[in-house]
Amino acid sequence: MKSIRPIFGLIALLLLPMLASAAEGEVRDVRLWTAPDHSRVVFDLNQKVEYKVFRLHSPERIVIDIEHAKIISDLKNLKLPDPVVQTVRHGKPTPDVLRIVMDVKEKVQPRSFLLKPMQGKPYRLVVDLTRPEQAKKAAVTAGESKSKKGLIIAIDAGHGGEDPGAVGPRKLYEKQVTLAVAKELAKIVNATPGMKAVLIRKGDYFVPLKKRVLLARKSKADLMISIHADAVRQRNVEGASVYTLSERGATQDKAARALAAKENAADEIGGVEIDQVDDPMVNMILGDMFRRDSLNSSQILAESIIGKLRGAGPIKYSTPKRARFVVLGAMEIPSVLVELDYISNPAREKKLKSSKHQKRLASALFGASMNFFEKMGRIKSSTGQAKSSAGLKSAADQKQLAVNSPTL
Repeated sequence: MKSIRPIFGLIALLLLPMLASAAEGEVRDVRLWTAPDHSRVVFDLNQKVEYKVFRLHSPERIVIDIEHAKIISDLKNLKLPDPVVQTVRHGKPTPDVLRIVMDVKEKVQPRSFLLKPMQGKPYRLVVDLTRPEQAKKAAVTAGESKSKKGLIIAIDAGHGGEDPGAVGPRKLYEKQVTLAVAKELAKIVNATPGMKAVLIRKGDYFVPLKKRVLLARKSKADLMISIHADAVRQRNVEGASVYTLSERGATQDKAARALAAKENAADEIGGVEIDQVDDPMVNMILGDMFRRDSLNSSQILAESIIGKLRGAGPIKYSTPKRARFVVLGAMEIPSVLVELDYISNPAREKKLKSSKHQKRLASALFGASMNFFEKMGRIKSSTGQAKSSAGLKSAADQKQLAVNSPTL
């Protein structure tokens, strides 16, 4: 036995470097997303790590120290500079620490958290660099919307940034389609006298679900449309569907319940720390009469959208469905979630990628909005509605739309 012990000892010594290497963390990829009021840097990791984030001044820098880690990603792939981050560099202040330094253009408030692996994504370290001055400007802009007369439509492009949403067979991302259609809809709305569009997401960045609700509320929107594209395993499934909020109890429809669970998981995929967005209004208690009136208004809007989308493509469900979508939490605003089509269907994916089809979908959503406002007594004439459904062909057509002040 004595002769065996030295052999085991030798083997252990030989394995030590391998064990140490296996336990070392790796930064395998780095991505940068730019939003109006912050920039987000995401680090893909091979395992959970210990880290700390702190600021240095004169000049302004954000420092991230990751213990027992190395970087194998090429930082040159980052699209720099962005409005906040000037450059990113790394080094080893001690043998056991990987230091990543971000040179920033202004004083920012860093916020960081780790995300666990899910839906094919690895461990991720998320660092948000909040711009206080830009956040104040955004709040002022939202406040100005309150005092302006006219009808306001909040347009929510689903997913974004770290959360691509559904992915088509030819790698078309849901987040690309939703933003394209949202922007087309905003163009039509803003070209209509007496109306204004508020884009919840203006670019390729992530907005937490509760913050989407908060932004719609701050804008004093008269209605909200959340735009999405669905996906299933069967490649031949097609058609649009529209959903309203099921405010009480469990969602009975299995398909609607599964879809709500998928859409509500966006925060986990896109990256939200628990309690990051605290909006007490989201959970406000409404009177039964107000609640029923709000849900009924959303139902009318949903039915109008289904009617208009029939002219733009196939319909999956001929009547609106209800489910517990977090993004529809602004009970005082008529709100719907629209699944434009199935991006998992190759033929429909090709359609969704077409700018011509995107404009057709946007026109249908606008026509439905006008139809809703007319039914609710918010529009004087229906002539504009007919022309909006045809695509608002000229500026002269648009000027014929007469809109009341949003008072009920």
